[in-house]
Amino acid sequence: MDSSKETAPPSGGLHHVELYVSDLKASIRFWEPLLKKLGYAEFQKWDQGVSYLHSTTYIVFVQAEDGYGDAGYHRKRVGLNHLAFHAASRGQVDELTDWVRTNGYRVLYEDRHPFAGGDDCYALFCEDPDRIKVEIVAP
Repeated sequence: MDSSKETAPPSGGLHHVELYVSDLKASIRFWEPLLKKLGYAEFQKWDQGVSYLHSTTYIVFVQAEDGYGDAGYHRKRVGLNHLAFHAASRGQVDELTDWVRTNGYRVLYEDRHPFAGGDDCYALFCEDPDRIKVEIVAP
């Protein structure tokens, strides 16, 4: 039996996501602690970027070159709307919500939190420094 097929990620699974950011240092201050709390570890690092790995999927953050970030990001434009992650529990969603608030980041849909996704969806919705929406969903 070919053991490489046993350990290979499933076909069609997400390999990686790469995001260009306006301020790499600010993005790392948000993303690194958040991703580590979700089980990611630093994977690669270079002058203009960093990536974090969880199982077989990684997320890359790269400093946008001068002139390319001028238009800014908005989740309602064509392109990425948001990134959603599984949480281990409702307690983890609550811990991450506290972390977001304590560190001065924006919790979205505050008036409906933690049920902004509906009565059956316990989740945190927040924004990173470039206003990219992040969703953390409890099982």
